[in-house]
Amino acid sequence: MMVAANQDSSAAGGHETLVLGIETSCDETAAAVVGRASGGAGRMLSNVVRAQWEEHRRYGGVVPEIAARAHVECLDEIIAQAMREAGVAFPSLAAVAVTAGPGLIGGLLVGVVTAKAIALAHRIALVAVNHLEAHALTVGLTEGLRPPYLLLLVSGGHTQLLIVHGVGCYERLGTTIDDALGEAFDKTAKLLGLGFPGGPAVEQAAVAGKAGRFALPRPMLGRREAHFSFAGLKTAVRHQAQALAPLQAQDIADLCAEFQRAVAESVADRVRRAMAIAGERLPEGARHLVVAGGVAANTALRAALTDVAGQEGYTLHVPPAALCTDNAAMVAWAGAERLVLGLTDGLDLEARARWPLDLAAVPALGAGKLGAKA
Repeated sequence: MMVAANQDSSAAGGHETLVLGIETSCDETAAAVVGRASGGAGRMLSNVVRAQWEEHRRYGGVVPEIAARAHVECLDEIIAQAMREAGVAFPSLAAVAVTAGPGLIGGLLVGVVTAKAIALAHRIALVAVNHLEAHALTVGLTEGLRPPYLLLLVSGGHTQLLIVHGVGCYERLGTTIDDALGEAFDKTAKLLGLGFPGGPAVEQAAVAGKAGRFALPRPMLGRREAHFSFAGLKTAVRHQAQALAPLQAQDIADLCAEFQRAVAESVADRVRRAMAIAGERLPEGARHLVVAGGVAANTALRAALTDVAGQEGYTLHVPPAALCTDNAAMVAWAGAERLVLGLTDGLDLEARARWPLDLAAVPALGAGKLGAKA
């Protein structure tokens, strides 16, 4: 599946820096061109994304080797389309920005090697972008919101709460100690036979369900730290499903409804705790909660976060759905933000499967593979 987006191509005033972005960290192959005006305003000239859902659906999750091969087969075409839709040529670019981590190493290598070739052939700057930083800075492109602010990052591989102090400056307040939220959605959907990707499948099934029929836990509720845990919730769903087997359609819908409500209440509690911690560290006037990552599209979660933000005096910011899931516009924008600060990279840059935003953060006690990565 391929989608493309294009915004008004009129310049935002003053000198504009054009950056090509490349994203291949997981199962989306993406390229985009964005412009950054000298005053800091951004605009998206193109944003092309090819999703690989059909290739992975039969396996119930992303297969790294299949993902990497798919990137190789179509990345050149995706880049060419992004450049055509933007109406620019390579000599007009100031830089090429590429996701260099974290992610699946095979896919990252495809993007990094391609970006190096473009930078070398056209004598433009090369910028390595942390995928998480790209999510963190997207609101600068969509709304012009500048740091500092509080960030909730919820995706297939990451669930974190951070203070975004500035480009390249992040303070982690909380992370998952086991599964990421997106992974919990995917595994719950697979358990209930709903297919892949799990987030939209669970949300759709929940529409016909009634929360309250099942007693599912709210992990970490009331804890003093701002960490998350979703493994126990996922296990509780499995136990309920096994007790009811064979499941009827209404059983699945009710389980999804309660799972979704448990997630929303748990995340809202963790965000409220992070707000209490951040209150001592954010300057006056910086009460902004930014939600990024694919799970941000979930309507139940959004509603819960809207309530928390209103109660705590925060303004909620959620980028458009197309810019919450993996895309290259966010990569190009993060690259542009780094470029103006002189943060460029050499041709010796390496892809990194793990790359935390807050390098000083102490690993959360009990953190598993994904928690440690975060």
